[in-house]
Amino acid sequence: MASQHTLSSANSTSRKTPLEYTRNIGIAAHIDAGKTTTTERILFYAGIVHKIGEVHEGTAVTDWMEQERERGITITSAAISCGWTTKEGPYANIPQQVNIIDTPGHVDFTAEVERSLRVLDGAVAVFCAVAGVQPQSETVWRQMDKYKVPRLAFVNKMDRTGANFDGAVDDIRTKLGGNAHPLFLPIGGEENFKGLIDLVKMKAYRYDETDVSGMGFDEIDIPAEFADEVAAARDSLIEAIADHDDAIAEKYLEGEELSVDEIRRGVRRATLSLNFIGVIPGSAFKNKGVQMLLDSVVDYLPSPLDLPPMIGHKDEEEVFISPDDNTDIVGLAFKLMTDPYVGKLVFFRVYAGELRKGATLYNPRTRKTERISRLMIMKADAREDIDVAYSGDICAIIGAREVITGDTLCTKELDVMLEPPTFPEPVISMSIEPNSKADQEKLSLALQRLSEEDPTFQVSSNAETGQTIIAGMGELHLDIIRDRLFREFKVEAQAGRPQIAYRETITSAADGEGKFIRQSGGRGQYGHALIKIEPSEKGSGIEVVSEIVGGVIPREYIKPTQDGIIEASNNGVVAGYPVIDFKVRIVDGSFHEVDSSEMAFKMAGIFAFKDAMKNAGPILLEPIMKVEVTTPEEYQGDIMGDLNRRRGQIQSMETKSNLTVISSFVPLETMFGYATDVRSLSKGRASYAMEPSHFEQVPASLLDKIVETSSRQAART
Repeated sequence: MASQHTLSSANSTSRKTPLEYTRNIGIAAHIDAGKTTTTERILFYAGIVHKIGEVHEGTAVTDWMEQERERGITITSAAISCGWTTKEGPYANIPQQVNIIDTPGHVDFTAEVERSLRVLDGAVAVFCAVAGVQPQSETVWRQMDKYKVPRLAFVNKMDRTGANFDGAVDDIRTKLGGNAHPLFLPIGGEENFKGLIDLVKMKAYRYDETDVSGMGFDEIDIPAEFADEVAAARDSLIEAIADHDDAIAEKYLEGEELSVDEIRRGVRRATLSLNFIGVIPGSAFKNKGVQMLLDSVVDYLPSPLDLPPMIGHKDEEEVFISPDDNTDIVGLAFKLMTDPYVGKLVFFRVYAGELRKGATLYNPRTRKTERISRLMIMKADAREDIDVAYSGDICAIIGAREVITGDTLCTKELDVMLEPPTFPEPVISMSIEPNSKADQEKLSLALQRLSEEDPTFQVSSNAETGQTIIAGMGELHLDIIRDRLFREFKVEAQAGRPQIAYRETITSAADGEGKFIRQSGGRGQYGHALIKIEPSEKGSGIEVVSEIVGGVIPREYIKPTQDGIIEASNNGVVAGYPVIDFKVRIVDGSFHEVDSSEMAFKMAGIFAFKDAMKNAGPILLEPIMKVEVTTPEEYQGDIMGDLNRRRGQIQSMETKSNLTVISSFVPLETMFGYATDVRSLSKGRASYAMEPSHFEQVPASLLDKIVETSSRQAART
């Protein structure tokens, strides 16, 4: 069988696993859908662990942080490598290397998912068979779409009461717009979930109920009672893949029977096109369906060679980078971690070339070189030293000093920058004070390290109060940060009450003038700019353009003027919060041959922005959260009433078995402590998910109170 595969010339003669047989995949989903349990089962069946780890017992391999084990959630994405060999199909009996990243499901740690998907080739989206598509499933799906990641869907928890495989597939189609088609059908459901029917091979697998490891299952003929359902699902599957393969389409239209290999090839091609999602049912907790999922990962998800080249930028030119061991080294640093034993670990995806221990790499951002003293393959918190990493590999490097998340490392001759991952802005902040002078220095160092690791965690200081302010994605995010300060860095600190990251914007166009004139003995200062400001679309950000003609402001003073405008927008005129979604045009001004300077024009830009914004109908915006509460029907009325009291707007209600799912938009300001309130309203039986959605104008009745209490007041004056 192996002879079918002609290995690519991109492979180094010294690498163990050729690129063709490498899969870099992420496992991503809504919180509690079963990602970590699924990963643990993969590691067990692949022979990496000999005892199955459990999240609820705190023994999961990939949940290695103390906080993860205590809370039963994933906080950091864990990277782990394993091998898998399929018994049939195009890759039969050829050992494959599967590099897996288990990502967090909680929205507060969305940066972990974002950066993982940026460097992965394929993904498995895990869904709960009872709940179907949940809010964080949608976020993860959007991230996969953004980075064009081919994916499979694993419908987990088929053994649970209320499990509905068809409902979950339908949810993927309607809520996510995914062209989802089962590759396997479940035999039974809930407590009667006994096995799977393979729609490609037209065989069934029935699990041996006496073998709890899930290793024992029999291949049988498809039970007669499923014949009609199987025929319809298979027909639908072939019709879907025919859209992506002309040879299959021709055979299908002529009514010819397709071979198993042809269907496999068609599913692979369709999956790689991003317009097809193969769905597999299973129960990771009960050890059913995981081997079929692994076979599907090998058969249908891409190797690094199957994907379009990465696009890098060198000066203004685009550079295409394909996986090839025999070329210049280039890769992306996608995550930083502080390790108590080895110091700073940089997680690195090699896109081309060979990276050897002791090599010196160039960082185009800093224009400096970095020496790689050690190379490792990560197995969650265990590490294995290696001498060389090849294109397509995900490894950890030690020795790089001035590297941040999103940096490209390459040879100095190549000098190319890859597109870094992008991250959302924090929505919540709080002050943090060390308990003693001795803790002050330790706190500064710890916060610097934590903000290097996590791009959604930001540290600043309040100019007026001198307080240190930390900002993040939610209460849980900041809670974990405080916990890590205490445990990892031994810092004793007190945190203030969480504050909301308000924003400001404008509602109308206006003109502004900024003059900075200082006359003192000797040389003076002179800068003068006129601007026009106008609102732009929601989410469009900030745009500052120069329309200066005739040299009324010399070219060298244009950028300082723009810098001044952008700096001024960090502190709006309503309550001192950052201003978003506007466009500024610099239209006129004047200068002095002797007294003008960059500093004077920067100040002119600041004054012009403040002047224009006052007349542009400035308003204060608050973050609105998308909140989805799942509750037994008897508590539905109480929970809806409570959401309304929090200024919530109910968007929809949906019933799934005996549970009601209430979707709403609620201001973040009213959601502090909601976890405790929703538990007490429902006697602990309701759960909720919350993620940032958008910004909306603050009601007039609350505006004065927010302006009075804003700690950013000094910046406005």
